[in-house]
Amino acid sequence: MYVVKYSGPFGFIKPWTAVRDNETYSQNFLTPSIVEGIEKKLFPELLEQKKYESRIVRHRLTYTSLSKQQEQTQPRAIDITVKKKEGFVVMNRPRSILTRGVMVNPILYLAFSKLDYAERAVQQHICLCRNEDVLLPQSFVQGELIFPIEEDDFDKPENGFNGFELRFGKNKQSFIVGFNRFDKSKPMYGWLHIVGNNPMTTREI
Repeated sequence: MYVVKYSGPFGFIKPWTAVRDNETYSQNFLTPSIVEGIEKKLFPELLEQKKYESRIVRHRLTYTSLSKQQEQTQPRAIDITVKKKEGFVVMNRPRSILTRGVMVNPILYLAFSKLDYAERAVQQHICLCRNEDVLLPQSFVQGELIFPIEEDDFDKPENGFNGFELRFGKNKQSFIVGFNRFDKSKPMYGWLHIVGNNPMTTREI
């Protein structure tokens, strides 16, 4: 595998799943559709392929802490109230407040199956779900932008790739993580794979 390290200069990542973070703590992982969206941003030719070809084979997400932020939202639905006595109709879109976590000092490792995929990736930025969430490639301690590594070594804590990773697929450990907007809203499943005793911190490699 060929690993590329991304980090956010503004220190935040805001996944769409943040709406239900109070119940699922879903900011700890990236769903299959988020990873697929990153791939299609990096490799736009995938948008024209009928059969999806995965080029990001593994990933790992770590951060220093979560900062709680409040956000005001409005649903698409409109409440309609008929005032018969007054002779008019009231249309209203109710507002609500949700609390979402904003990641501080996020680091995202993307592992590509081929070297040329990694070489294309290090020349681009990625947006994690929203355009303002820009992550840029960062060099490793050795000054290299691409880190070649065997998959077994990617899972060893002493190698420094600590963090959270959602392993995609369905087995006894899996739980539902959402519905894939790229594949007819089919359910997405995965199990949480954590590397390191304290995955919210990582050492420089």
